[in-house]
Amino acid sequence: MKNILCLASVLAFQLSFAQFSGNINYQNQVRYAENNININLPTPNNIVINIKGMANVTADKYVAIFSLTQVAETSEEVNSLMDKRLNSSITEIKINKGIETYIDMVSFVPVYQYAVEKKIFSKKTYNEVPTGFELKKNLHVKFSDPSQLNELIKILAKNEIYDLVRVDYFANNLELIKKELANKAKISLQEKVKSYESLLGETFANSEKTINEGFQIKLPTEMYKSYEAHNSSTLALSRLANINQANKSTTLYYQPVLDKEFDFVINPTILKPVIQVMYEVKLLITKEKKSENRDNKSYILITPNGEMRDLNIPKSNK
Repeated sequence: MKNILCLASVLAFQLSFAQFSGNINYQNQVRYAENNININLPTPNNIVINIKGMANVTADKYVAIFSLTQVAETSEEVNSLMDKRLNSSITEIKINKGIETYIDMVSFVPVYQYAVEKKIFSKKTYNEVPTGFELKKNLHVKFSDPSQLNELIKILAKNEIYDLVRVDYFANNLELIKKELANKAKISLQEKVKSYESLLGETFANSEKTINEGFQIKLPTEMYKSYEAHNSSTLALSRLANINQANKSTTLYYQPVLDKEFDFVINPTILKPVIQVMYEVKLLITKEKKSENRDNKSYILITPNGEMRDLNIPKSNK
């Protein structure tokens, strides 16, 4: 009986500590879209034609933001220490041509700690007292070559600046890219309209038409996702065992917008993070209702005597 209970305990523990993986393909939040095409039934009088295009644009300017925090007992000391770190970094950074810097003041606040006030006939009292100052600034660095970021990190690390907040991407040709997307979409839309006319055996020249369009831009900064990169094995441990789980590494990766739902893509191959410009245009065509054919109508004349006679009205030449 004891052996059975021990075996049951081991099995229950194994079930609770079953094998699990942190690879992206095994994460619960990863869901892949349905692969089958599902379209709505056509309406008798309306046709909706849409074209979607995307352009992958390589940035030509970057701005990296680094955060600095300095604490000291006096305001003069905290400013002196902060200026020393910043000035030393900026002097070395400006040796590289084409790099610009900007210092953004974030906060300057006093720092408090609790001081214990001892009394003989009462409980201890804790009072907040100022013990120094905390100064925070951000260093903005603009550069054009992404490989320069490695050199910037080395320079800043010498002055105890480690916190890279984010990197922003900029492109000067976005307006030209938008025009190119709109022109390619216009050509694709005209081709699709001709295809519909050929399939239906009619023309939409006199049909009522309504059109709408829009752009959307995705920056690399907002396209990073994360997952835990680890794999824990099954262990047959006793119920009373002490388990100390290690901290799992979190992996970040760049996940661009996939191009599988677009009619055309400019620069489809992505090697590094890019600015993605998306464009969609929709055309609503309201087909003309077919008028009734008067040639199929018959007319009857009733005479004063009550006789009915068929009238042969000649066909209109309109």
